[in-house]
Amino acid sequence: MSYMTHIITCNRHNIETFKPFDVDGVTIGHVRPAIAAEMTKYPEIFVESERSITFTGTVIGFERRSAAMAGVAADLAKSGLLPPERGEFYPVAAAISEEPFFQLDRGAISAFGIRAFGVHVNGFIRHDNGTIEMWIARRARDRTAYPNMLDNMVAGGQPIGLGLIENVIKECAEEADIPANLAAQARPTGAISYTYETADGLKPDIIFCYDLALPEDFVPRNTDGEVAAFYLLPIGEVAKIVESSLEFKFNCNLVIIDFLIRHGFLQPEHPDYLRLIQGLRQ
Repeated sequence: MSYMTHIITCNRHNIETFKPFDVDGVTIGHVRPAIAAEMTKYPEIFVESERSITFTGTVIGFERRSAAMAGVAADLAKSGLLPPERGEFYPVAAAISEEPFFQLDRGAISAFGIRAFGVHVNGFIRHDNGTIEMWIARRARDRTAYPNMLDNMVAGGQPIGLGLIENVIKECAEEADIPANLAAQARPTGAISYTYETADGLKPDIIFCYDLALPEDFVPRNTDGEVAAFYLLPIGEVAKIVESSLEFKFNCNLVIIDFLIRHGFLQPEHPDYLRLIQGLRQ
């Protein structure tokens, strides 16, 4: 085990086994052959070429594409080819700053290999003597994804129609009972990216990272049932867990590695320093 283990794991995929899913000449997803075959059963919506799958000429604009994809995703979820619908919609866009081509239920995102955006918040306390402790969450045992694993203090996908800092404030309230005026002080520190192949499909995701310095007397409290417990750990202990175990949810390791580099806990003398920096943004 090493820090690099997490970089390698989060970027393990075989793109050759997927077919591009294009919109207006832009590749916005990748699908496995089984999903591609299902898509061709909707000739009024999709057209397949040797290179890619795209919408027919009549399925244009945000509303039509969204409605078409909602119907297909619902059918595939009912047949068991997709995970159950979540009722939360993500923007399908080339970049977070661009207008989305359509929206899609969160449960279908990976099956279509579409990039999801998210926000992760490093909640930490910097003591007067310069030492840092970090608040770590443990996911509830009944979570459908990654139950009982360690997690960043606050993390969530980026839904359509909400700004990044608005989402940070919302997630802080739901997951850790952080007041809005305190959550609004979260500082954007950059982003990490990876392409991770799962049983559901492909996750070519981007996470926007935030640092939130917390008062020494603040104790997070979960309000949505998704977190079993919070732990306040010395940053050295957090680093050791990341470096030597798989206790954290896969992408949280990258968020913490990024934090360790930015705050000088991982220094240029580390043998993988440059590889880690490059590997966090792929």
